[in-house]
Parts: sequence; C-alpha cells; structure tokens
Amino acid sequence: MKEQHLTDTGRRSFLKTAGHLMIGFNLLPLAFCQTKGAQQESPRYPGIPVRPHIDNKLIDSWIRLDAEGYLTVLSGKQELGQGIKIALIQIAAEELDISPDRCRIINSDTGQTANEGFTAGSNSVEGSGKAIRNAAAEARLRLLKMAAERWGTEPNSLSVKDGIIRSPSGDEISYWKLLEGKIIEGAVTGEAIPKNFQNYQYVGQALKRDDIEKMAKGESHFIHDLRLPGMLHARVLHPPSYSARLDSLNSNQVESMPGIIKVIRNGSFLAVVAEREYQAVKAWEAMKSLATWKKSPIETLPGQLMDSMKNTSGTPEEVQMSEGIIEKIEKAPLKHQAEYFRPYHMHASMGPSCSVALWEENLLTVWTATQGVYPMRATLADLFSLDEDKIRCIGVPGSGCYGHNGADDVSGEAALIAKEFPGKPIRLQWMRESEHQWEPYGTAMAFQLSAGMDADGNLLAWETKIWSDSHSTRPNGRAGSFVSARHLEPPVEFRKGGFSGGSYRNGIPEYSIPAKQLLLYNYSGPLRTSSLRGLGAYGNTFAMESFLDELINKAEKDPVEFRLKNLEDPRAKTVVETLAEKSGWKTRQKSTSNGFGIAYSRYKNSTSYFAVLAEVEIDKGAKAYKLKKLTGVIDSGLVINPDGLKNQTEGGMIQSASWSMMEEVVYDQGGIVSKDWTSFPIIRMLDAPEVEVHLIDRPDTSPMGAGEAAMGPVAAAIANAIFDATGSRIRHLPLKAEKIDWDAIS
Repeated sequence: MKEQHLTDTGRRSFLKTAGHLMIGFNLLPLAFCQTKGAQQESPRYPGIPVRPHIDNKLIDSWIRLDAEGYLTVLSGKQELGQGIKIALIQIAAEELDISPDRCRIINSDTGQTANEGFTAGSNSVEGSGKAIRNAAAEARLRLLKMAAERWGTEPNSLSVKDGIIRSPSGDEISYWKLLEGKIIEGAVTGEAIPKNFQNYQYVGQALKRDDIEKMAKGESHFIHDLRLPGMLHARVLHPPSYSARLDSLNSNQVESMPGIIKVIRNGSFLAVVAEREYQAVKAWEAMKSLATWKKSPIETLPGQLMDSMKNTSGTPEEVQMSEGIIEKIEKAPLKHQAEYFRPYHMHASMGPSCSVALWEENLLTVWTATQGVYPMRATLADLFSLDEDKIRCIGVPGSGCYGHNGADDVSGEAALIAKEFPGKPIRLQWMRESEHQWEPYGTAMAFQLSAGMDADGNLLAWETKIWSDSHSTRPNGRAGSFVSARHLEPPVEFRKGGFSGGSYRNGIPEYSIPAKQLLLYNYSGPLRTSSLRGLGAYGNTFAMESFLDELINKAEKDPVEFRLKNLEDPRAKTVVETLAEKSGWKTRQKSTSNGFGIAYSRYKNSTSYFAVLAEVEIDKGAKAYKLKKLTGVIDSGLVINPDGLKNQTEGGMIQSASWSMMEEVVYDQGGIVSKDWTSFPIIRMLDAPEVEVHLIDRPDTSPMGAGEAAMGPVAAAIANAIFDATGSRIRHLPLKAEKIDWDAIS
C-alpha cells in the first residue's frame, strides 16, 4: 500500500530541503542540499525560490521574472547536448524583449518544472519551445497592460528594450519594478500573438553555449562530476548474462577489504558500498571473481537472427494497405525486390551511466541523467510503493545519451542502495563492461522491399515489410523496466511495451507513388532493446533509400533527377536541389577510385527535411574504402540558433557514419561479447570524414526538431556511394569493406 500524500506544507518543505536547485549551466557549487550533519551550501542564484510546479497552463510554469532583474525559463526537457537550453532561452528572450544575458534556465526537475514526458523524438523545440514562446508572449502582453494602466495609455503604444517598458511620453519602468517581486499569475490564454519573425533580435543568432565551454575546459558539468557532503560510493555487479542467477558469493571476504562499508545482496542483485570510489571498484573486481552463477545459453545467435525474425513473428500489423498492390508490382515494366538488415546497435555512452540518490525520512531525491524525470519518478514510486510526492528527480546532463541508455537503470539502482543508508548520498557509476553489456540496445531489424515502375522512371507501386523488436521499454511507471528490479527477490515482472509506431517510423515512402503498402511484424528477440536515436527511422531510411538507388540504377536514371521527379513537396525538392548545387553534383569528378551516393528523407514524414551526399575513396589493393566527405542540407523551418542546428546535424551525420560502417553488438550463447571499445569499435577522429552542412532557414514557418534527421539518409548515402564506386551492393549493415565483392571490380 502506498504512503499517504504529503500535505502542501510538507511537500514545500521537502522541495526546499531534499535535493539541490539545478539552475543554468552551472553544476557546482551545489545550490543546496540539507541533510542532518551536512553543511548547507548557497545556491548560485539565491533570489530564485524553489516553487513546485502546479499546472502546465500557468504562465509561471514556464516563465519567471525574478526580483533581482533576471528572467528564468523553466522546461521539463532535459539537456542532452543538443543545445536545448540556449535555444529555449533565445525563444523566451525574444518574446519578452530581454537580453539573453539576463536569462537563465531551470530544466528537468520534478520539483519545479512542467511534466513534458520524455526528451525524445526531436520534439523539444516543437513542444517546449512552443509552450515557452506562448507563455512569454502572454507575460509580455500582461506586463504592457499593467504599465499602460499605470500611465493611462494603450498597451500597443508602448515599446520594450531589454525588459524596460517605455511610453511615447518618455515614462520608463522595468518588468521587475512593475511586478514588485510578485509572479505573473494566471493561465496562458492564447490571447497574446507571438512576435513577427521580421522583428527578431535573438532568434536566428548563433549565441554561444556555456555548457560547451565547460566541457572544453574540463569543468564540472555532468552527473559524473556531482559531489555531495558525506557521499558514499557504490558499484553494482550485474550478472554475466541475461538469464544468469546468483548461485553463491563469499561476501565476508569482500567486506573485509579496506574502506568497504557493506555488500548488498538481494536475490541476484549485488552491490558494494565504500568510502571511496576506487575502493568500490576494487571490491567490484573481487566480487566478480568470487561470485558463481547459474547460466542459460542464448538460443538465437547472430547468424540465425534474420531467419528467426521472418519465421517467428506471426501475423503482421497492417500499417497501410493497398488493394491489389502485389499484382501491380508484378505487372510493372520494371520491378525489383531486395532485403536489408540492421544489427543491434548500442548507445555506447562515453561516460558509463551514473546517478546519485539520497533517502531521508521516507523522502527520496535522485539526481539523474534520465530523459524523463516525471516517468522516472513514477517508476521509482512503483518500485518502492512510495507516493510520488515523496520523490524528487533532478535532471543532470549525462556523458552520452541518444535515447534510453543505462541512465534510468543506474538511477533505480542508486535509489535501491541509498535506501540502505538513510541520510547518506550514494553515488553509483556503472563499470564500462556493465554499460556495454546491460544497456538496452537499438533493436535489430529486417526489411523486404518490393516495387514496380514504368519505363520512364515513374514509381507505380511499393510494398515494405518490416521485422522489428520493441523500440521503447523506457521506465514509465512500471518498476520492471529497471533491469535490476528483475534480479531482486522476489523479482519484479517485466512486460515489454509495443510502441510499434517506432518500428515503422519513416517506413512509408514520401515519394509520389499511387499504391503503397506497409506490413509490420513484431518480433521478440534475444537481446534487451529500447529507444535509440531515430528509432526505426534509421533502418527504414537506410533500406528505402538504398532500394530506391537500386531502382534508379535499374532504370538508368540520375539520382537527383529521379528524386525530383517523384517528389511533390516543394520543400523536399528544394533540399535535394540545394544539395546538388552545394555539392557540385553535376561537375563532380568521377574516377575508378571514388564513388558518390545520395539519400534523402523527411524525418517522421512530418518534421525536418534532410538530403546528403557521401563521397568514398576506394583502395582496391588494400581492399578498403574511406569515407572522405559528407555534404548535408537541412530544412528545419525557423532556425533558432544556426550553430546549434549545424552542431546537431553534424553530430548526427558522424554518429550515423560510425553506426553504418563499423558498429554492431556481437554476442554468442554465453552473452554479450562487445564489452569494451576494442570489441565494439566506434569511428575515431582520424577516420572521421569532412562534414559540410548547409541550412535552409524558413523564418515564416515553425521550427522543427532536427537531432535525428540525418541518421538514416547518411547510412543509405554511404551504401550508395560504395555501390557507385565498386558495383557491389551491401544490404546488411554495417558496411564493412570485407562485404564488398572486390574480385568483381574492374
């Protein structure tokens, strides 16, 4: 039975005393953390009170004008390195006519910010940005009305510069003096009209990000850097494989080691707590050598995976149907069919997952790199049968993310350990092999594409079949989503979510085709899976744009002209045309040692447009190839911060190149083999291609998410470039050089 709800007074007291206030781009010094016997530290912005979030419709849930002359923006979205903080500040500063230098941001904190679910799907600017823009516009209108009433004039006669309202007669008053320390009360009504883009001062400017400067200088920024008074250090020993169960452990031998405070054993959940981190690491190594496990082999091995998908998935989900499509394909003058495969991919975060948790008098605070603090809170409440009002989750950036990695699991484990040590902050960091072996992967996927077209290169009919495991097992109120909850005694049941929409994301061609059909086969595979950047869009776009390139070659058409002929959306055409212009497509220098490949996609068929050209260089003697250059063009509507958009796009292009050319999770009957950077290599700086990104700014349209737009097109473009250079088509990722038919190259 869950604990009773805290009273409003008790909740406010908890929010003021449990945890610290995460504001702006600074992690240390801590805002405040009061525990018995712990020294209280001052917040960076002492004028900002900790006010619980109440209602998403209230202005004060998104915008606060602080007494000392600052604007505080509040967002439920987590900073994942995508630069969302500076973008949201620019949006708010623009609508309120306040210099961004006067602005700071609180984000992703169940004690203060709105519940915006998960930071995922490139939705932050579209979702949080829209809410903040509307709230800021409403706040500005109300402030102008207040000033107009004071001066006996009309609001539309007033002007604002850096938070100072001016009347035609020369009267001046600041927002802050006008409010006299009070909040702007009331809901966002929609009465206020946001500023016209022609009057923008800050939106569209390449404002610098403080977090990048901190990272460059090696200053405290990540959850890994967080230190609290009296903090203890922990390590968890995960089982060697999914089905393994703990048989025995001589814990006395571990507990006798220097600095070790306790070995925690609950079912197959094993953890050690120490005074210092290195002591915890040494104890972890000792536990690993002493523990014995009962194991069961993984039955479906990598070589059997594609056949297993196609033979065990059952009745398909009919996502989109077209009567008689198979006959239309068969009767087409030109027809083609091909199969493609994407392996399991891992997030492979640079910093192993980390969290800090504190229990005190039935109150739990967790500092976490999760992508959803409210879903995390709900899941912790389920795990501990605790009322959600007694849990506060504070988002802190993690070193690497791109979806549902180990950040949620480590947060649940830190809380489990902290419950054993009331009043003591517990810092838990995973070991590298735990990160590689136990994070939820992006699922393997299989694709079968069939299409028919006429002799002039007009697409007539297209069928897509997809086989995929789940793309979302995020913690969202069910404790079984925490992997270690399944190892407790008794174990917490895990029920895999469906979220099949992630499987067929970008699976339906955007091209103008009279008959389209998509069938999805849901598959339960041998490895743990969840959200990875782009979900199914990466694999679907790789398969689709590779298949399209095969059709183009079969019809002996130009890749640019073919796409333009079969696209209707003017913005899609402009992206492809701009790519051809910027990359010098018509004047490219073709030789026997290089190849060029093009790919295009509109992410989710509804957000950012992206086209890319890949150039590869072939070394036939060494039987190797090198990705020389990637040129991309992106249309994300209104550009908030051009540097931020370029950074997001470049990062996506490089990560996709790494996934596509070399990354795959290797496993055998005994479990995951890819335990480190040697067994799971990623692209290094020496092998990274030259990257060139061109932006199409459309200030008269809404901004769109861009973080995941580049993933799929880059994979296909590289595959198409390899074919252009070698005549060898690689349909199974990764695009390793040994898959090229070198003997067939003239």
